[in-house]
Amino acid sequence: MNRIFFIVLIYVFSSLSLNANPNIKAKTAILLDYDSDSIIYEQDADLNIYPASMTKIMTSIIVFDLLKKNRLSLDDKFIVSEKAWRLSQAGYSSMFIMINDEVTVDELLKGIIIASGNDACVALAEGIAGSEENFAEIMNEKADEIGMTNTNFSNSSGINDPDNYSTVRDIALMSKYLIKNYPEYYELYKEKEFTWDRTGGEPITQSNRNSLLYKRVGVDGIKTGYLAVEKYSLASSMKREERRLIAVASGMDTKALRANESLKLLNWGFRHTDTYKISKANETHFDINAWLAKNKTIKGYTKKDVYLTINKKESRNLKVILDYEGPIKAPIKKDSKIAELKIYNGENLIQNTPVYALNKTQKVNFLNSLFTSINYLIWGDV
Repeated sequence: MNRIFFIVLIYVFSSLSLNANPNIKAKTAILLDYDSDSIIYEQDADLNIYPASMTKIMTSIIVFDLLKKNRLSLDDKFIVSEKAWRLSQAGYSSMFIMINDEVTVDELLKGIIIASGNDACVALAEGIAGSEENFAEIMNEKADEIGMTNTNFSNSSGINDPDNYSTVRDIALMSKYLIKNYPEYYELYKEKEFTWDRTGGEPITQSNRNSLLYKRVGVDGIKTGYLAVEKYSLASSMKREERRLIAVASGMDTKALRANESLKLLNWGFRHTDTYKISKANETHFDINAWLAKNKTIKGYTKKDVYLTINKKESRNLKVILDYEGPIKAPIKKDSKIAELKIYNGENLIQNTPVYALNKTQKVNFLNSLFTSINYLIWGDV
């Protein structure tokens, strides 16, 4: 059989005049496409940083994981220790819990995510693992699972400790893991304020420190950070229609710069690149010609999502081809590899994904097989 190239789709766009660099005023930064995992921009992305309160992303992930596994409930209560209470004193980001308070997991989570409370972090860590040190071990195990190869957590809050370090690349990976695996809990990250009905005083309301949430531009998280040695940092995510980008930047001089540079980076990514959904795992089906089968075509699928992020000025050269030796001869086993989905930018192959048979396909009976073979010999029609 001859090799058959089936052109699935071709995108054509006019070439644009694009800036090659967003010129971000940060010590280190990265921009990640959520669906394709493409790094759209990076600036010293593997430089070690002190993640400050971005550490709390991992703290919440550990809690979300236990909630998802039904090993913890939002209504469970933990008693506030002296260590946790001391972090509610002046000079720290706090929920303002009091010693011996019994506080629910739900309230502590909101105190961490919205109010950035260091005291709430310690209360949750001690309640879950017995001590903050034990909890940090759980955090590091999870970091290894996610693939955060240049990260070490030594506490649950991100307060100053030379052994609590990471990179913007690792924090971007962690942020994607958060959004992908806990979408219902991720909703907390876009909440703009939290009121804690504290013991021994009037209720205290605190606003989310992520000022991008108030701009109505599609930002729905994630977490700010600040340490004197690191200056200002932010992990942020923006969604426009079906597309989501994640930006992490650190080492910015002011709060205003933190917000402005992060927003600039996100907007630059949306303005200068596009992401295309080529195939959704187990959902997108391709028709592939079959030989000696009951039907003239069989359905193919990919076992993983296939997304492509590309600079808009290069989109005019994009083509996707379904490549197979065909038609595919029956019988065909379910889940057997039958084709390859190839993505080209011009003449350059940039992505190659196996395509598998969706269903088992039986061979036609002997008479039909004989008729089909004769018909092919005479007319070349399969």
